[in-house]
Amino acid sequence: MKNIVEPVYYSLPVQLLILHIRKNQLLLLCWILLTSIVIGQFGKNLGIPYLFLDPEYLGKIDFFSFLLVGMAFGGFTMAYHITCYILDGPGFGFVGTLSRPFAKFALNNSLVPLFFLGIYLLCLINFQLANEYNNFVGIAEKITGFFCGLVLIVLLTFEYFRWTNQDIVRLLASTVNRKLKKVKVSRVRIMGNWKETKKGGRRVDNYLDLSFRLREAPAVRHDKSLVLQVFNQNHFNSVVIELFIFALILVLGIFSSNPLVQIPAAASILLFMTVVLMMTGAVSFWLKGWATTAVIIGFFLLNMFVRYEWGENSYRAFGLDYTTTEAEYSLARLKALNDTSCYNQDYQATEKILDTWYERMYDQYATSTDYRPKMVLVCASGGGLRSAMWTTVALQHADSITQGGLVNHTRLFTGASGGLIGAAYFRELAWQAQQQRAKTDLPIVLARNNASEQPSIYDPYYARLIAQDNLNPIIFTLLVNDLMVGNQMFSYSGFSYTKDRGYAFEEQFNENTHHVLDKQLSDYRVPEQNAEIPMIMLTPAIVNDGRKLYISPQNVSYMHIRLPHEKHNHRSIIKGVDFRRLLAQQRADSLRFLTALRMNAAFPYVTPNVTLPTSPAIQIMDAGMTDNFGISDALRFMFVFREWINTHTSGVVLLNIRDSEKIEDIEAPSSASLIERMVAPFRFFYDNLFNIQDISNDDRIEFARSWLDVDMHSIYLEYTSEVPKSWKLLNPDRRTLERPSLSWRLTTREKNNILENIRHPKNVAALNELRQLLATDEVKNE
Repeated sequence: MKNIVEPVYYSLPVQLLILHIRKNQLLLLCWILLTSIVIGQFGKNLGIPYLFLDPEYLGKIDFFSFLLVGMAFGGFTMAYHITCYILDGPGFGFVGTLSRPFAKFALNNSLVPLFFLGIYLLCLINFQLANEYNNFVGIAEKITGFFCGLVLIVLLTFEYFRWTNQDIVRLLASTVNRKLKKVKVSRVRIMGNWKETKKGGRRVDNYLDLSFRLREAPAVRHDKSLVLQVFNQNHFNSVVIELFIFALILVLGIFSSNPLVQIPAAASILLFMTVVLMMTGAVSFWLKGWATTAVIIGFFLLNMFVRYEWGENSYRAFGLDYTTTEAEYSLARLKALNDTSCYNQDYQATEKILDTWYERMYDQYATSTDYRPKMVLVCASGGGLRSAMWTTVALQHADSITQGGLVNHTRLFTGASGGLIGAAYFRELAWQAQQQRAKTDLPIVLARNNASEQPSIYDPYYARLIAQDNLNPIIFTLLVNDLMVGNQMFSYSGFSYTKDRGYAFEEQFNENTHHVLDKQLSDYRVPEQNAEIPMIMLTPAIVNDGRKLYISPQNVSYMHIRLPHEKHNHRSIIKGVDFRRLLAQQRADSLRFLTALRMNAAFPYVTPNVTLPTSPAIQIMDAGMTDNFGISDALRFMFVFREWINTHTSGVVLLNIRDSEKIEDIEAPSSASLIERMVAPFRFFYDNLFNIQDISNDDRIEFARSWLDVDMHSIYLEYTSEVPKSWKLLNPDRRTLERPSLSWRLTTREKNNILENIRHPKNVAALNELRQLLATDEVKNE
């Protein structure tokens, strides 16, 4: 047994692995992070694993997208070998006596990369089969592309080292390295490494040569200074490679608007991690035992730079004027904007919109003079791209089954994040279809690929448009622009702004949806006033104080001002502020509508928090932090206009479109680790935030029945994970669907599940109930 274990244990690959575990934990951490990503243990809710398992380039997932990821992985792997060679090579002096020492060291140092590569291939094959419905030919094409990129970079690196480095024989015959000896710092490092090799202590009996045969490790019989020069040649090479990667990232950042240089986000992540890995190795090499201290000091210095706004990168709202005097944001200003006169003015303006809507409904549907329509308020939950697609699908089917009645009856869209993006998208499609009926030409977005086809806003084509990838440009811009370059500018509405990942999100969304929402906030004011389209309210949260920022083409101060005719002495807090009034001098009406939607969907770290031109500056965060379902805003609207609703409608329908089930089974708690117990209080808040909001909203709905005289119906269209028994599945034992990730990227399987989910018996029953309600507008009770 000893004869088997001992040669393996004292082989160079195993000894290098042991050394990494004992000494190079930071380098191994990079591999652990990558492994955690591809197996879905890190960033799964954000869709980060998809970037590696299904990379996209120029809108396609093919040989070339995997080729670029393979090249980036090859660069990362070679950077790992170079760093280890510099740090640990002198400890294995015999390597310096071999021909092509770096290539042989890299081969023996490949246990960790090969382990990751095996896991990656298994996860890739499983993902492509289960989520993208790919056949083995398609998978083989993608894997071939990956390996072509990987092998290309590895061969180029080895060839570069072969021509720039000298082995021990060539060093003995020349004096090429005299300059190296004259450099004071390098000589100091050589002496340090020489002392390290003198200590010895690392027994190695054998190693793998380039023909993959096991060779006996030779004894070091040469001058140790010459051996150390073999290793120290690589310092200059590592600097060259690191500068090349920096230059590459800078070029990608500078030309990031060009689709050709927008490499897959996974490749961007690998490039960034390559820089981090090599910098980690450099710090460890030069500072040795002081490396940890230097990292801590560097972190605190960076923290100070950010605190005192050195190098601060604020993200702006496109269309607003940041050159004029900043708007005051203080308690006194909020009180002035929450004045009773503002309430009365906005109330009357919106009441006029409701009167116009009633007249339009009467002209279209009335069968008697006592006709009263149902009013529909749509509440769309947040949830990234899955909510955007699900809301689009739900509205398509709901409006189709009611023969256009849903949009006609709807007076308000509320919600958060992707849900309200989907609602705004369908509202625009419905408005264009309405305008198209009176025109002979078709809008571009409705023309599809064949202008001879009669387009329909209910076609799944539009749901698939909005479901296209948006995560890749966000991550790419974050890594190569926001963190590196950050000086690319563009003009909008007469002002200049930085091309950040918010810009990348909006431009990609524009491209995906054929620019239908590329408008300003004010472009929707007149259509809403004429009741041609339902009103929409975006209510992102203000990070500074937790209040709501009400963004709408109309002034809607009644949403946050206490009713003026209420008699009570309750001391109420100011609930929010009207966007158009707060930033009137900063051209609030010129706000890009896509920016408004993005502000309402500012998920932490992915889509950045927007900073507004106020003093002090306020930042805006996702509306889901206050109400992910939009019900509180819908009920507030109902309460403000309850008298008008009671006299002009036959009832209210709350159409709740949710990307998850409201009532779910209670999961049994699993045994928690020490760390899980420590973070349990924070997890309680995060995991139960939406449940708490649901409970609060249910209370509001129950209270609403006490002040609303007409009927109120709540209808739920939910993306459910339960698969009906009547559905045929490839795997009959699997009766649940995995919930799509909270991300701006969906897999083919997730898109298909969303499209099919509307046919779930629960949703079919809800759609039938909605159709019956809207088909039975009642006459006024005598």
